Amino acid sequence: MKIFNRIFGRPLKTEEREAQELSVFTGVPALGLDALASTAYGPEAALMILLPAGLAGLHYFSIISVLIVVVLVTLYLSYRQTAAAYPKGGGAYIVASDNLGKRAGLWAAIALLLDYLLNVAVGISAGVGAFVSAIPMLQPWTLSICLVILATLTIINLRGVRESGLAFAIPAFAFVIFLGVAMLIGVFDTLRSAGYPHPVIPPPAPPAETAKISTWLLLGAFANGLTAMTGVEAVSNAVPLFRKPVVKNAQWTLTIIVLILGLFLLGLAYLCPSYHIIAMDESKPGYQTIFSQLVEATTGRGVFYYLSILSIFIVLTYSAQTSFVDFPRVCRLLAEDHFLPHFFAERGRRLVFSLGIIVLACCSAVLLIIFKGITANLIPLFAVGAFSAFLFSQIGMVVHWLRKKHESKAMIKLFFNALGVVSTFIALVIIILAKFMEGAWMVIIAAPLLVYLFTHINRHYSKIRRIVDKPLELKISEFKPLVVIVPIRGWDTLAEKAIRFALLTSEDVTAIFVSTNDEEAEQLKTLWNEKVEKPAKDAGFTIPQLVIINSPYRRIYQPILDYVNKVKKEKPDRFIAVVIPELVEAHWYEVLLHNIRATGLRTLLFLERDQRTVVIATPWYLR
Repeated sequence: MKIFNRIFGRPLKTEEREAQELSVFTGVPALGLDALASTAYGPEAALMILLPAGLAGLHYFSIISVLIVVVLVTLYLSYRQTAAAYPKGGGAYIVASDNLGKRAGLWAAIALLLDYLLNVAVGISAGVGAFVSAIPMLQPWTLSICLVILATLTIINLRGVRESGLAFAIPAFAFVIFLGVAMLIGVFDTLRSAGYPHPVIPPPAPPAETAKISTWLLLGAFANGLTAMTGVEAVSNAVPLFRKPVVKNAQWTLTIIVLILGLFLLGLAYLCPSYHIIAMDESKPGYQTIFSQLVEATTGRGVFYYLSILSIFIVLTYSAQTSFVDFPRVCRLLAEDHFLPHFFAERGRRLVFSLGIIVLACCSAVLLIIFKGITANLIPLFAVGAFSAFLFSQIGMVVHWLRKKHESKAMIKLFFNALGVVSTFIALVIIILAKFMEGAWMVIIAAPLLVYLFTHINRHYSKIRRIVDKPLELKISEFKPLVVIVPIRGWDTLAEKAIRFALLTSEDVTAIFVSTNDEEAEQLKTLWNEKVEKPAKDAGFTIPQLVIINSPYRRIYQPILDYVNKVKKEKPDRFIAVVIPELVEAHWYEVLLHNIRATGLRTLLFLERDQRTVVIATPWYLR
């Protein structure tokens, strides 16, 4: 247990929850890593699409980046209002459910879950890509490094939200400082040299033009570049995680995140064409990220470069932190509304929703393995979920302000959210059209399947509530003596404990023994008379009966089930308690060394589904 506490932290009391709340300082790294890190893989994904266009593609990259920032500003204005309107959490699921109905809310929640899941895989793979671009010899180990980082991130988040925010604060701010300095140097050098900077280490030469600029090419680049905005919604989802004043702290956190993200996107839009920085194929030797090329070009490959790459690596790989905060919270909301098993809503030992964290980690590991940890393979799947969630949230907020149109400034707020609807809808259509054949179809197929699954879970819980959740009056008049049946394998310590318990609960106790040979049966009869009947009689107890059932074909379960059914027919107004003696091993690895008939019998009795049959286990613990 001490080792467990060292890894995951000591268990926290419920009243310690307030100490786990976020400030602006811890909120930026805890909820903003996704958005900040997306400046690495979003622009790079756009440049990859423009690569066949050569130098001409770099010119259009600047225009695309500015358009992306325009969409970012509309989302910022929308989500700032959402945080104020929903201080208890204004994620897409809450907003859509509240204003558009539970069905729309479910679609929004699934879009969010898919977005968070893919964000983990993309963020980690992009971070490892940055790492191997600095240390090329590690490129063959890309997938293994991804999985190790995923495991580390899972452990950090199982320790608690506040601790994870503190753990990422230094690398997050180092990332901003190092990249900010590199960009400032690049901008100054570009301005000083009239638009023709002199790189310390020149980036690889752009390839020759192999394709002309076309509308389809630009749409594809724009769709890829939009992945730079994933994570913007995270703050509105997690407003309740902030300390008081909750809304103000959440809005300041969102403002800082969006400001840094916007400046970085504009910086890349200006510097990539100036330095001729291009995207490279991650699966081929010599791969370098655009950030690696930028820092090399502006400062060289010295100490500053390696410190920058280290901060980029940490922030990119741990940009999945946003998902680890919000994915379990969405699962909790779905569980509370009976769309997921209820244990997703239970807090773990560190006051986090541990099961959601574990499920997210396992699913992300599967994605990384399938796509071999290569960022470019994952990008086409990524933006569909994010922008679907954006769209549901913005439509929900439009309906929200329409209901409150008589309030002060409601129409102004309505305008900003309507602007968000238009921009996200256009972006989503472009993403689906441009990326459908490259992998977006997987997300589009997965979403309806999950809706079907979650809907059936909800129907199941509704059926259970109709049947079980009835405040019935206790039926005292129907109390009848309990009939107790104890299946035994012989007279031993397990049987003795079970019979002793049975005699304390009822005067109608019968032990049944399934005999496969006559010698065993005779030995048991002798022991029963000596060890059970005489002591019971001397103590004034009703003597328990012994029934021996012959089983010539060595069947064990069916004779017991037949006897229980026979008693139920003979005594239709009585409860039947089947007391099963069970051996509990001292160590988990000894389970297979002992007979597991007790577990099998208990399962078969449950499958009988008879309301009058009660199954009780009397464990005997091995020391």
